[in-house]
Amino acid sequence: MTTPLIAPSLLSADFGHLARDVERMNASACDWLHLDVMDGVFVPNISFGFPVMEAMARSARKPLDVHLMIVEPEKFVKQVRALGARVMNVHYEACTHLHRVVQQIKDEGMMAGVTLNPHTPVSLLEEIAADLDVVMLMSVNPGFGGQRFIEHTLDKTRRLRRLLDATGSRALIEIDGGVNRQTAPLLTEAGADVLVAGSAVFGAADPAAEVEVLKTLCTR
Repeated sequence: MTTPLIAPSLLSADFGHLARDVERMNASACDWLHLDVMDGVFVPNISFGFPVMEAMARSARKPLDVHLMIVEPEKFVKQVRALGARVMNVHYEACTHLHRVVQQIKDEGMMAGVTLNPHTPVSLLEEIAADLDVVMLMSVNPGFGGQRFIEHTLDKTRRLRRLLDATGSRALIEIDGGVNRQTAPLLTEAGADVLVAGSAVFGAADPAAEVEVLKTLCTR
């Protein structure tokens, strides 16, 4: 049996007690810590920048999965690496020269991830899929936490799995948005390898226990 990786999104943590919430995740069964970076340009919101992420990184004992929802993410590859990040995710829609950015990320020793917005078809990754370590599908419109899951993401996940298999890509499929006890098992069945859970984890009475619940529900 396999179990997807669970990556709690610190966007949903209590920013007034951020060190406490990072420590809770350190002590949990989660696999990665997901950092959602928003610039108010690519998405209609601003989250946090490098000073806050540096503080998170100092406390974190789980691998960091950095998701840049920003324009010109290539400018920050070295800064993300300096955090000690394992994964750097950039948006297909934000990168004019995507292959170059992917190579920059890999050259810094990180896993290279490409994220697709809900309207972006998976077929656009055909020429670069074999170079990727992660493909992340947004299952909500990026910019805000706590949104409702977009149902067609399930079929999109299946189509992405077929594309990765056809191109010989070993990339992990990551899903971000609306992941909870109801959607997580469906996404796992559709082929997802990594589930980003924000509100479902940090909105629970016991966030660490919720991570365990999600893992149990998703074991396949």
